[in-house]
Amino acid sequence: MLGVFTAFGLSASAGLNAYIPLLVVALLAKFTDLLTLRPPWDALESWWIIGLLVVLSLIEFFADKVPAVNHINDLIQTFIRPTAGAIAFAASANVITDVHPVLSLGLGLLVAGGVHAVKTLAVRPAVTATTGGAGNVPVSIAEDVVSTIFSILAVVVPVVIACLLVLITAYIIWRWYRKAKRLNTV
Repeated sequence: MLGVFTAFGLSASAGLNAYIPLLVVALLAKFTDLLTLRPPWDALESWWIIGLLVVLSLIEFFADKVPAVNHINDLIQTFIRPTAGAIAFAASANVITDVHPVLSLGLGLLVAGGVHAVKTLAVRPAVTATTGGAGNVPVSIAEDVVSTIFSILAVVVPVVIACLLVLITAYIIWRWYRKAKRLNTV
């Protein structure tokens, strides 16, 4: 079940930046046990794919910081970000076995597409209009930072929550045991 939360977080993050969540998934799957990718998604762990994602991340990063180019980039990304969200959703944390592949791809597409639509059709035009375009670079950097942090948290927080649940359960049992022991000694 935690994999579904991870999948939603990663696909939402892809709505802000297409390649960061995929790169996070690829690196975490390659170097940690936090994510286990199953075929065909395990292709993300390939050094070629990781290298390609790094290059594409850099291209998107710099293209989004240049006036006028950022609008063209957003137009191109209208097709890429929802696709990246669908891949991130389907690939992450055993979701492909828990949810039908078509449903997982569709949900990822809708979540990433929705975030991208809000960013492109509401947030960015408002920033451009209110700052005369001067706010686009800081907002773009903030989007990249949020996408990176949100991608990492989408994977790590479900693990942290599971650990906290174990600790809380152990604490409750320990308190109950102490109370029962104290009542028996009186």
